[in-house]
Amino acid sequence: MIANPDHLYISPKDYLEGERISSIKHEYRRGKVWAMAGGTQVHNIVTGNIFARLRSHLRGSSCRAFVENMKVRLETTDAYYYPDVVVTCDDRDRNPNVDFIRYPSLIVEVLSPATAAFDRGAKFADYRTIDTLREYVLVSCDRRQIECYRRKDGDRWELQRYETDGAIAFESINLSANMAEVYEDVELVSKVN
Repeated sequence: MIANPDHLYISPKDYLEGERISSIKHEYRRGKVWAMAGGTQVHNIVTGNIFARLRSHLRGSSCRAFVENMKVRLETTDAYYYPDVVVTCDDRDRNPNVDFIRYPSLIVEVLSPATAAFDRGAKFADYRTIDTLREYVLVSCDRRQIECYRRKDGDRWELQRYETDGAIAFESINLSANMAEVYEDVELVSKVN
């Protein structure tokens, strides 16, 4: 990721106009823009598996799932992010003339070594400012592990970690999936130090 020099501020309007014609995606945070790197095969397969399961479950409901190319607008933190998978159930996001959503209920980030710290830290802090967000899910690409943060009682977030082949609850959309579905067709390679 390469950030713009600190003295250069890009307005949200200029960012959106540039993003519409850019051949690569960029995330935006408080006037700065970062180019997004391509993902690995494992990242792509895991993201696709999650999207397919969510899309199938949501078919015919008022909720819609998006994969990788849908920006989420965060008003309070002045940011636009591209989550790996995002679900919105809010009618205010049903505007075909807008290329972002504002009211997600579920966000899934598939972790890579380059983004894991940001996804767990500053990005999660920014996402927590979205009133409609009920779950934030982090999925590992180097081991079978899923971390699900759920909003409880206002602004308290509770972590549930999944590391076995049992059921995974996506409470915000009333879905039970399993680890085998998420990691289907994925061969994880053990790292040796």
